[in-house]
Formats: sequence, structure tokens, C-alpha cells
Amino acid sequence: MSFTLQLGEKAIDFKLPATDGKTYSLDSFKNSKYLVVFFTCNHCPYVIGSDEVTRKTAERFKSLGVEFVGINSNSKSTYKDDDFPHMVERMKEHKFPWKYLYDESQKIALAYGALRTPHFFVFDEDRNLVYTGRGVDSPRDASKITVNDLDRALEELTSEKSISVPVTNPIGCNVKWDGKDSHWMPAEACDLVW
Repeated sequence: MSFTLQLGEKAIDFKLPATDGKTYSLDSFKNSKYLVVFFTCNHCPYVIGSDEVTRKTAERFKSLGVEFVGINSNSKSTYKDDDFPHMVERMKEHKFPWKYLYDESQKIALAYGALRTPHFFVFDEDRNLVYTGRGVDSPRDASKITVNDLDRALEELTSEKSISVPVTNPIGCNVKWDGKDSHWMPAEACDLVW
């Protein structure tokens, strides 16, 4: 069995606290036609380097029924900056156009098979996975971006076309698993191919 959620599989439910003081589940987003669940954090240079690009994508597709949900699953034991108070602070400062949820137990990251930060999962209106992988080809340095895979996937999805490149390898820092070395990844996690 693959570590990462596979194309066509259903979005996995969650019940997680968010920086706005509310708790959200998959059902909280039932009125959104499409859903982008992405694993992110506070400290990763790949996240910080591409957050404004992700913001533009989220804002561009909002009117077409696309909702973005960011989930931080990183262990605060590895990076203190990835704790919940720093998440709240980051959202206050940047006012990103998505809900920012905290997966302290890391159960949701495991359920989805999140590999890196950022790692995007795009679901259609039936909440079937239609795209997984990176947002862009140069998340650490936005000035070097030549391909925006997330934009392309959402453009195709909202135009009711099939996704031309449905799987890419996410680019970023690996998820920081509690009690493990900061570079550790599960052995079965290397399952994505170009």
C-alpha cells in the first residue's frame, strides 16, 4: 500500500483546531465545490518562499468555488516555531486566504501521506483526489518559478477538463515527525514518481 493518498481516493475526514478559534472537519467545507488541502508550516523556507504564490492561486480560484485549507502537522519538538501560538501569530501577520489547522497528533499527515511542506492535495466536487504534489517548481525562490502545477491543475479542474499532470513530487522540507530526526521520512514514503 502506498504511503501517499492515491488519485481517485476520497478526502480523509479530520477534526482539527484552527487559528481562528474554531474547529473544522471535512464537512465544514461541503459548500465549496472544490477543495485544496495542503500541508504547510511556519518555518520552512519552501513554504515561506511560495506562500504569496499560493495566496494568488487561492484568490484567483475562490470565485470558481475552490477552497484552500492549510494543515500544519510538524512537531513543535523539532521546531518550536511550528507550534500553535506561532501559527496564530503568522495568520494575524499575513492574513492568508485559507483556514490554518493544527494537526498536533500528526494523524492527519499520516492518513494523507504528507511528504513535505508544502504538499498539495486537490479534490473534485465528489472529494476524489485529482491532483497531488508540488505547487510550483521553485517554491524556495519564487523568482525562478517556470511551472505552476497547482494553477494548471485548478485551471483544468474548474474548466471541467481532465488533469494533464495529476501527480508530481512535492518540493520542500520533509514533515517533521515527532521523536524523529528532522530529516527522517518513513521508508514507504518515497512513492511518488514524475
